[in-house]
Amino acid sequence: MMTVLRLYWEFFKTGLFAVGGGLATLPFLIEMSEKTGWFTSADIADMIAISESTPGPLGINMGTYVGYKTVGMFGGLVSTLGIITPAIVIIILISKALQKFKNSPAVEKVFYGLRPASTGLIAAAGLGVARIAMLNIPLFEQSGQILDLFRFKLIALGALMYFLLVKFKKHPIIYIAAAAVIGIVFKL
Repeated sequence: MMTVLRLYWEFFKTGLFAVGGGLATLPFLIEMSEKTGWFTSADIADMIAISESTPGPLGINMGTYVGYKTVGMFGGLVSTLGIITPAIVIIILISKALQKFKNSPAVEKVFYGLRPASTGLIAAAGLGVARIAMLNIPLFEQSGQILDLFRFKLIALGALMYFLLVKFKKHPIIYIAAAAVIGIVFKL
């Protein structure tokens, strides 16, 4: 029962402070992984892949994944409720307050300040994911060889997906599916 309550609390805090969308939850998930041992950094990469390729918001999908992995179906429900509760409460409170203060310069400045903070959280999360997906730190630490640090095939695949996404601007699911097929075919 304590694990279930802690799941709710950890995801409540994540939902409360992860401003900027699903990727902004990654720093919180990394800290949660280190603190609780519920999942590994490799699990985070899997969470992102699964959450990106399933319907629904990324952060909520990742919360559900952790809860399910930790406690089962009930854990998935509890962690999902934990991550969405702050948003529901805050949206209700903000909608009431914004009606009164929607033209306030202070409110505009708050939102202006939140944008770069969200961007920073998302950038940190992206770099964290790139580190997990494209670097082989354990092999490098073991061998000491700089070339062992880089997963060149995965770096090339990431660069290719980025290039195709920017150039052709198709739906992200196309690139996710293509990367999955490439991973299977080339045993990445």
